[in-house]
Amino acid sequence: MEASIVDLRRRMREVLAALDRNESVTITYRGKPKAVLTPIRKKLTLEEMKKHPSFGMWKDRRDMKDPAAWVREQRKSRIRGL
Repeated sequence: MEASIVDLRRRMREVLAALDRNESVTITYRGKPKAVLTPIRKKLTLEEMKKHPSFGMWKDRRDMKDPAAWVREQRKSRIRGL
């Protein structure tokens, strides 16, 4: 389904109905696609997540052994800049 910005304001019920039917909705602005709304899937179990191809893709990175330390290091430059 395609919906313009005006459709979102005036026909939101129809957009939500399309999402309930498991359809994606392309949002257009001045006739050009801007975004795609997709229905939320059910929550995945850990076993289902582990089957995803991107699961564990950084497991061999040395700098990611301690994720909390990595995040702190990334934030240092923003904190010093204040």
